[in-house]
Amino acid sequence: MRTRPRRFLVTAMALLTAATALPAATAAERSGGHRERPSHGGLSAVIRYTEYGIPHIVAEDYAGLGFGTGWAQAADHVCTLADGFVTVRGERSRHFGADARSDLSLSSAGTNLSSDLYFRGVRRAGTVERLLAEPAPRGPSRDAKELMRGFAAGYNAWLEQNRITDPACRDAAWVRPVTSLDVAVRGFALSVLGGQGRAVDGITAASPPGGSAAAPAGQPDAHAVARAARELFAADGADMGSNAVAFSGRTTANGRGLLLGNPHYPWQGGRRFWQSQQTIPGRLDVAGGSLLGSATVSIGHNAHVAWSHTVATGVTLNLHQLTLDPADPTVYLVDGRRERMTKRSVTVPVKNGSPVTKTQWWTRYGPVVTSLGASLPLPWTTTTAYALNDPNAANLRASDTALGFSRARGTDDVRDALRRTQGLPWVNTIAADSRGRTLFTQAQVLPRITDELAGRCSTPLGKVTYPSSGVAVLDGSRGDCALGRDRDAVQPGIFGPGRMPTLEDAPYAENSNDSAWLANADRPLTGYERVFGTVGTPRSMRTRGAIEDVAAMADRGGLTVRDLERRQFANRAPVGDLVAADVARACAALPGGKATGGDGKSVDVREACGVLARWDRTVDTGSRGALLFDRFWRGLTRAVPPEQLWKVPFSPADPVGTPHTLNTGAPGFATALADAVAQLRAAGIALDAPLGRYQFVVRGGERIPVGGGTESLGVWNKIEPVWDPAGGGYTEVTTGSSYIQAVGWDGSRCPVARTLLTYSQSSNPASRHYADQTRLFSGERWVTSRFCERDIRSSPALRVVRVRER
Repeated sequence: MRTRPRRFLVTAMALLTAATALPAATAAERSGGHRERPSHGGLSAVIRYTEYGIPHIVAEDYAGLGFGTGWAQAADHVCTLADGFVTVRGERSRHFGADARSDLSLSSAGTNLSSDLYFRGVRRAGTVERLLAEPAPRGPSRDAKELMRGFAAGYNAWLEQNRITDPACRDAAWVRPVTSLDVAVRGFALSVLGGQGRAVDGITAASPPGGSAAAPAGQPDAHAVARAARELFAADGADMGSNAVAFSGRTTANGRGLLLGNPHYPWQGGRRFWQSQQTIPGRLDVAGGSLLGSATVSIGHNAHVAWSHTVATGVTLNLHQLTLDPADPTVYLVDGRRERMTKRSVTVPVKNGSPVTKTQWWTRYGPVVTSLGASLPLPWTTTTAYALNDPNAANLRASDTALGFSRARGTDDVRDALRRTQGLPWVNTIAADSRGRTLFTQAQVLPRITDELAGRCSTPLGKVTYPSSGVAVLDGSRGDCALGRDRDAVQPGIFGPGRMPTLEDAPYAENSNDSAWLANADRPLTGYERVFGTVGTPRSMRTRGAIEDVAAMADRGGLTVRDLERRQFANRAPVGDLVAADVARACAALPGGKATGGDGKSVDVREACGVLARWDRTVDTGSRGALLFDRFWRGLTRAVPPEQLWKVPFSPADPVGTPHTLNTGAPGFATALADAVAQLRAAGIALDAPLGRYQFVVRGGERIPVGGGTESLGVWNKIEPVWDPAGGGYTEVTTGSSYIQAVGWDGSRCPVARTLLTYSQSSNPASRHYADQTRLFSGERWVTSRFCERDIRSSPALRVVRVRER
């Protein structure tokens, strides 16, 4: 066993040497028609492409690995990456116009101007430079910074040596070389997505009363704010979610662990995953999916352990309600002492217009904010303002967390990496290893809001919002309401690892974006602070269905990777199992077989009754009746409040089984049924049409059927499609299943892994890998991972490319 790393090192180094000696014609062909020249000691890497354009990147050090990763990502996504770099440089208004809608991949900014004001403010303040200068573990390690440096160099080298064929940015002036700081700011943007990034419009629009933008008078309605906060931080309808389950050796056929990861992320834009294998011989060997612009593997596996993430319920921000000096609304009081806000003036160049200059206002707690989204106003008056605290604005450690996972030899090492780096901003971690161990942990960077602190320091607004949504509103006028510090935390004001909800070595550990409470229904987690999430509250339909299914799998035992593959594409709609029979019976009982739609017209629904009765309760592409039920259920849940939807309410004693029994007598039931039937008939869609005929994406003129279903159906294989009846039904996917992996071990040095990147490896329509894995997803087929050296070298699609700086 001791000789294996040495043998691997020798093999990989031989590849590096051999690739350098590629014939000139081959090298020119590989580099897009440009003849390669010696690198003269510059950064370089070997990229070996296998089926579906998956790159296996080998380098001698972290800078070289970042170089190869930046090059390969640019080859697949140069326009998407360039668009994101325009965002983090604060140049969207210059190139695309100030009033245009921003790219929502890196913040929630409603317009390009708002986005630019925020990111230029970050640049002007030197925020990311300060984080880069912090010594590890508070700041990023040398390895992480070398990866960033290499990524920028690799991206730039690809731009220099290749011609852009993607029409989205071909010949565009905004495609420019980047710096390692640009790469770091992009990582910062991802870190603050749940905090400052969620509040960009409220930060950039904040202006003191009497200024250029007068603030509304009065205080917000506490209950309206609490309701808006609940909706803002709810998983339902969010553009990111996920499922993951780890099975322990007690449930598997060979006593080793299994992991199925199914993250739900956007299908377009800068939060797509991109698949690769990264290798530094003798030091690192990991495969998986990376978020675009990242030089590390976000979700993946190595020879010993596999992990995935799910978006967590922890509320990653809090508010401090400021008491203002009556004579000056830009001065606030803390323990009776006056503190002046800091002005941050930012100027944004604008296409075909004059530059725009605005001032942002900052406090000891963070920026003054006048809203958290359009539905959650926080008015700045002459007496009160609100400051946003986002602890992830001091967190540039996610790359080191990812590196720790990539080097791990088991779940203990995964947990140790989380303890040391504390870099995950808004996700849970689920892991399994080759020794049969499992891990679930909600180890994320959260403001240190204890229930005691909230009880002692909440303002009247906070006393409503915190129990309801987890959003704390603390009295900013009191010094004793500061967040404090845990001894094991790497930065002030966050929870240390000892506070994190964690479950080790359970037969199964599962999460579908609900709180940590039921990671295993037989071993519920309790005792954590409200800011982490709830205990004893209703679970989503997706969580309920997932627990039912994975618990049954664990009880059955003898599990293999094949069982994970079947689980991913079971496409069971739990709500269908729960209510479809009742819906069909109630439909058949309607007088005269008719119901009145929302427009007041009578609709004959008799055909629908039989279709719903025969529906197989799945959302496969061939499922007949699934589309009808989908349209009906969406309408019903919009019209009927949850408390009126069920006859048997939620019970904490039976959280997976309740609520149940649909209230078919609820106002809105018959209307939703009539509207669904009328919608499909108006679109020329048969009520029993196969789902895939009208739920599809178009790639290169080809209609590709897509299975899966929306959040409210409870489907594991979540898909959020766009309804366009004039275009043929559901004609695109906004978010859903993305980088999927099913991983196990068989006792050899090579993991048994199946992967699938649902939207394919490249966003360039001219690429061969623009839709190939999307076709696999449609057909419920998988890619067999080529992780070990013999598997890579035996690929019939193997293509070896040596990339280097000129």
